[in-house]
Amino acid sequence: MLYHAYELTHAALAPMKALCEVQKSLTDAGLNPWIGTPGGRMADAAVRWFDGVTKRYGRPDWGITEAPPKMEMSTAFCDLAHFEAPGCDKRPKVLLVAPLSGHYPTLVRGTAQAMLKDHDVYVTDWHDARLVPVAQGEFGLSSFIDTCIEFMRHLGPDLHVIAVCQPAVPVLAAVAHMAALEDPCQPKSMMLMGGPIDARINPTPANEMVRAHDLAWFEQSVISRVPVPHPGAMRQVYPGFVQLSGFLFKNLDRHIDAQVKYFDHLVAGDGSSAEQHRSFYEEFLAVMDLPAAFFLETIETVFQDFSLARGSMTHKGLTIDPGKIKKTRLMTVEGGNDDICPPGQTLAAHDLCSGLPKSRKAHYLHPKVGHYGVFNGSRWRADIAPRVAAFIAGAAKP
Repeated sequence: MLYHAYELTHAALAPMKALCEVQKSLTDAGLNPWIGTPGGRMADAAVRWFDGVTKRYGRPDWGITEAPPKMEMSTAFCDLAHFEAPGCDKRPKVLLVAPLSGHYPTLVRGTAQAMLKDHDVYVTDWHDARLVPVAQGEFGLSSFIDTCIEFMRHLGPDLHVIAVCQPAVPVLAAVAHMAALEDPCQPKSMMLMGGPIDARINPTPANEMVRAHDLAWFEQSVISRVPVPHPGAMRQVYPGFVQLSGFLFKNLDRHIDAQVKYFDHLVAGDGSSAEQHRSFYEEFLAVMDLPAAFFLETIETVFQDFSLARGSMTHKGLTIDPGKIKKTRLMTVEGGNDDICPPGQTLAAHDLCSGLPKSRKAHYLHPKVGHYGVFNGSRWRADIAPRVAAFIAGAAKP
C-alpha cells in the first residue's frame, strides 16, 4: 500500500506541476511581465523550488563525452557497459562493479572517468527493479555473484576488478568461487573499496540498527510491490523513494538548509549557485528500486550473520573460502572518515585471503576522506586513483 500511496500522491500533484511548467515556460520565454519585480522573482523562485522538490528524477546520464558507454552484453537485471575510448584495447581491462544500493550506477561516474586515461573500462549498469517484469524471476545475492562471474568470464583472464562499497562482498565471493573451481578466467587483481567485508568491525549506528531487527521487520517495514502500470508490476522491491527518505533524514538539517539557500539564490538571480544545487540534487534524488530478495539477503548475510567473515557463506552448494584465492592480487582502500563503512571493515579481506602472500596484497587508508571520497572527488583523483592504477600495472605484469 505504501507504493500505491506514493503513486497517488504524485497523481494528485500533477495539475499543480502542470501549472508550474506553464509558469516556467512563460518566464523562460520572456513573457512574464512581473519577473523584474521582487514579488515576481519570489513567485518564480517558489514555482521552481516546488518543481524541484516534487519532481521524479529519472536515470542520470553518464555524461562521459570522451567515451560514451556502449552495451557490451545484457542480462535481465544488469547491462555490461563499455566506455570505448580510442586506443582502449591496448590498455589493462578493468571491470568496475557499481553498487546496487539505491542510487543509479552513475554514482561511480567519477571513478570511471579517473580510470579511463590508462585503462579499458567496463561498468555494471544495474537496472531499476520496477522496470524488470516478474517473469524474469527473482534477483538475490547469489544472482549478483553469478552476474559478476558471468561478466568476468566474458571479459577474460586479463582482467582487473574494482568493487565499490556494497559489491565488495559478492565480488570477493565470486573470485573465491572461481578460485575453488580453478576457473581459467580468474581476474589478475581485485580492488575492494569501502566495502563491508566484516561489518562487526567498528560498527556504525546503522550497523547496530540492522542487527537489532529481524528480517521480518525489514520485510514488513520497507518492502512493497511495484504497482501498475510499471513494467515490473507486482514485483517485490525495496522502493527507491523509501531509501531516499532514509538518505534525507540522515542529514535532514543540511538538506533543509540547502533548499533554503537554493530558494534565496533563485530570488537573487544567482544562476551559477542555483545550477550547482540542481546538478547535485538531480543525481542525489535519482533513485532506483532494489529487488527485495537481494536487499533482504544482503541484510541477513552481510550485516546480521557476517557469513563471509565467519566462513559460513555458500554459493551453489560450495562454501566461499577466500583462502583459496592464489592467482588474484588483492588491494583494499578505506577512508578515515567513512561513516558508512568504517576503517577495518574492508581491511578484513586480507586475513580472509590467507592464500595470498603479503607481496600480492596492498592496503591504503586515506585519513581525510569519507565514504564517497573513497571513489569520487578531488582526493580520489589525486591520491587514491594513482595508487589503484599502480597496483593494476604491477598485477598486469607476467
